[in-house]
Amino acid sequence: MLTEDVFKPFSSVYFVGIKGTGVCPLAELLQASGLKVCGSDIPEEFYTDKILKKMNIPYYENFDPSRITKDIDMVIHSAAYSADTNPELARAKELAIPALKYSDALGLWSKKFDAAGVSGVHGKTTTTAMCGVLMRAASLPAQILVGSAVMDFGEMSTLTLGDKYFIAETCEYRNHFLSFHPRRIILTSVECDHQDFFPNYISIRDAFVEYCRLLPQGGQLIYCADDAGASEVADIIKNDKRKIELIPYGFTAEGDYRVVSFEVKDKKTFFSLAGIKCEFELSIPGRHEVLNAAAALALTEILAKKENVSIDGKMQSIKTALKNFSSSKRRSEIIGEAAGIMFMDDYGHHPTAIKTTLEGIKSFYPDRRLIVSFMSHTYTRTSHLLEEFASCFNDADIVFFHKIYASARENYIGGVNGQTLFEKASEARDGETYYYEEYDEAFDFLCKILKPTDIFLTLGAGNNWPLGKKLFNHFGDCYD
Repeated sequence: MLTEDVFKPFSSVYFVGIKGTGVCPLAELLQASGLKVCGSDIPEEFYTDKILKKMNIPYYENFDPSRITKDIDMVIHSAAYSADTNPELARAKELAIPALKYSDALGLWSKKFDAAGVSGVHGKTTTTAMCGVLMRAASLPAQILVGSAVMDFGEMSTLTLGDKYFIAETCEYRNHFLSFHPRRIILTSVECDHQDFFPNYISIRDAFVEYCRLLPQGGQLIYCADDAGASEVADIIKNDKRKIELIPYGFTAEGDYRVVSFEVKDKKTFFSLAGIKCEFELSIPGRHEVLNAAAALALTEILAKKENVSIDGKMQSIKTALKNFSSSKRRSEIIGEAAGIMFMDDYGHHPTAIKTTLEGIKSFYPDRRLIVSFMSHTYTRTSHLLEEFASCFNDADIVFFHKIYASARENYIGGVNGQTLFEKASEARDGETYYYEEYDEAFDFLCKILKPTDIFLTLGAGNNWPLGKKLFNHFGDCYD
């Protein structure tokens, strides 16, 4: 049974699937902590390639069992690989080298700290990133791990400010977060998702309940009172009659973290909380981002009190950090502007996230036409939430649908495809709706209809994001 002591300086760790959005950040942290890190993955380029090169972490773009030698102390691998399917993991097994799934390794790492897990179907990436900039503003000794590149972290996925606290984005898929060791949990939202693993709402709700029950006596659950699922989980934890402190936040919350004012003005969002006597400002769009900020402020104040730090004395730095916060990669990310057209990209792939993202963008830019290219992710999610998907695009003026981006993790034999979603959405919305099976097939038509003041948004967890970059380059070249 491995313990957290395995993470000794100068230990050699080999990562299989090192480009993964969760695996790469852990490699970052271990390298920064003095361990010797290297790894392997497939040749396809990811945003994590840039991070690994910046960190001078060597990696190979194939899998070769000859690289796995006895001088390697531990192998950490993506959940996408196993000893049955990957030759490097098979070799590690032959040599009896300890091999840990990424989520288990992250759990072991969390045992070294006073750890907080940020969880929820939506919002966990941005909330964790916000926690990072606020920890820095409040001078709190923490490490932060996010499953995305964060602009405010220098386009890295981690931020190291000390070694007392650890704040990490924790994922519910396949119950990965149950390996984590939290003393505090932020719970942003709970609703149906990952239908290939959680067949219904009760199953995913119960997974979050089980996660929250990992909190020790005296632990704290910071939950979104505006979200029905998060509130239900909090109620279940309350009825357990364990000594867990429940801390609500949101527009309907009771207590210090109730949002008492909210205004969008001049492409900014202004808000205030009941227990903090000042007004905050955000430069990223959406009412949901205020909720994310409220959660991050709650955790920051809790940890500041533990450190006997006056949050009032740090308030100007905290306000500036939120004002300048620019989110993370693929979260309302502005690619650039060319020929008067703004090009954006967002990872939103669940109907609720799509709806709040589009509402937020439209509230910031009410006079601009919003044109969206959407590629749905996984057949099971699309099938189970078809009606919700069809009705979540109302704030878009024009929507282009494409084929469904399949996942190797699912075995779907139903009849729903991208054309099905397009037909349903066409019936549900008044705006223009088009279907191009391959996203690149829409390029020529988009070149004809895009005009100055438009916003073009690539949306989803599929691979349509290059369309926005191609259009941005096209219009930039045309008007240079």
